[in-house]
Amino acid sequence: MSSNWSLPEPMLATPTSDPVLHPEHAAEPKWDGYRALLGRWPGDRVLIRSRRGGNLTLAFPEIVAAASQLPDDTALDGELVVWERDRLSFERLQQRAHRRAATAVRAAQQWPAHFVAFDLLRAGTDLTAQPYRARRAALEQLFADHRLQAPWTLCPSTTDPKQATEWLEWSAVGLEGVVFKRLDQRYLPGFRAWRKYRSRHTTEAVIGAVTGAPTAPTTALLGRFDADGRLQYAGRTTVLNLAVRQTLAAELQQGGPAHPWMGWTFSASWGSQEQLAVRLVEPVVVAEVAVDVSLDAAGRWRHPVRLERVRNDLTPGDVPLFGQEL
Repeated sequence: MSSNWSLPEPMLATPTSDPVLHPEHAAEPKWDGYRALLGRWPGDRVLIRSRRGGNLTLAFPEIVAAASQLPDDTALDGELVVWERDRLSFERLQQRAHRRAATAVRAAQQWPAHFVAFDLLRAGTDLTAQPYRARRAALEQLFADHRLQAPWTLCPSTTDPKQATEWLEWSAVGLEGVVFKRLDQRYLPGFRAWRKYRSRHTTEAVIGAVTGAPTAPTTALLGRFDADGRLQYAGRTTVLNLAVRQTLAAELQQGGPAHPWMGWTFSASWGSQEQLAVRLVEPVVVAEVAVDVSLDAAGRWRHPVRLERVRNDLTPGDVPLFGQEL
């Protein structure tokens, strides 16, 4: 074994509108949590790294403690999740991600996290060049050999299309859909070579402006980048609830003179001639929104959309391009 290694960048997925599990592919549930890579080195050194490269180690002390069950020179890819009242709670997980020291310990007791492992990237040696089917077999063997239990969870995987379809009905407990992975595919750090199908009719957009003030927003104006890298207006939210307003107030930054919407005007409602008074904000905050299928001729959401939550685990580059319905 060698301790001279580091965690790779995570392999990513691209959205698909096809919910069918095709031959020579496996399907896994898509969890409503934080993507995380975890490594254990000799000397009980543990690192939990977020998809964006942030260090989550101090925020999840119960996962660090449980890493003692893993052999040295092990690297896992998976999802951090928190259960609350029989369903996954992204909000509790998001609150936990910023805790440290004693507050992190108290949060771990109140809202304990689980690590749902779906890939084994290292087991004494680098496994990323191995096909998915081999890495999956090694992951299952790891759980069996070390009798891993909570907070470790082995992510289900299937090659049965019927089973994959049934997982799409689990949205009530917080599963977002399924991820499709080729059985013969190696692990490709940083590449979007998996496919993900979302069963919930939610999607992501970038907040480009607000009504009210950035410190007390009333509604949010949403955008998506087009294929040429220009931020296009996609729609406006309903009135924000108090919790979302408070979250946004801490995240939004006033837009500068180089804002892509500088000089633009926005109508107060679809088909209205009345102009909306808006405040531009830096287009860096990603929001998850609930939408319907009604689009206008320009491809914008015709009806106001509901802002479900701020996704500070995502970047504008993770948002679908303008014109995509996913």
